[in-house]
Amino acid sequence: MGKILQTPALSVFEQMALDEVLARAPLAEPLLRFYRWTPGPAVTFGYAQFYDFVRRDVPAQAGPLCRRPTGGGLVLHGEDLTFSVLFASTQPRPKEIYARLHAAIEAALDRCGVLHAHRQGAVPKQAYWPQSGGSASGCFVNPVQDDLLCGDQKILGGALRRFGRQVLYQGSLQCAQARENPLFAQAVAAGLAEALQTPWEETAVPAAVLAAARQLAHTQYATPAWNEKF
Repeated sequence: MGKILQTPALSVFEQMALDEVLARAPLAEPLLRFYRWTPGPAVTFGYAQFYDFVRRDVPAQAGPLCRRPTGGGLVLHGEDLTFSVLFASTQPRPKEIYARLHAAIEAALDRCGVLHAHRQGAVPKQAYWPQSGGSASGCFVNPVQDDLLCGDQKILGGALRRFGRQVLYQGSLQCAQARENPLFAQAVAAGLAEALQTPWEETAVPAAVLAAARQLAHTQYATPAWNEKF
């Protein structure tokens, strides 16, 4: 039985830290978490992106910047449905994991009737570069294979990182009412339940795990040493 973890509202630094704390702990079952955000916008950017490019490419009012533990491009968070899922996998190819998760969410969104999405086809390898031409690649202006689109607009992108046998996926669904309409979260949960072959039950994040995440946010994710390391 997989767990949907309920948390209090967290800052962008605490969100990233909590995902890493969970990813580094022994995993008994899949974990899904829909982020609850403290008020205001925020920005996350891929692990391999250059901080100076990111800082130059986003306006000051976009909110605090935080380097993710996963790869991918620059993401502006404000009205998106942001989530992470952690699961065990022996599949060696991240692209195949990515395709499986997105195909299941695509089907679930269609079943729920909230929107009809389709997956991006193959793209040139340059689309995966973390930066190009002196700019940080923007996740939602730069679709890669198996991202979800509605019409010609990208609506779902994510990034993966393996921690031993455990895989962390961090995703952002960006479309009208993605955060406010509960059908979107229900569709994501249903799709991931199908992809991972597990039902979900809700539970609160343990207090000790939350405390460890807040400590890691303070000592790592909110620091220039982490965010400006490249």
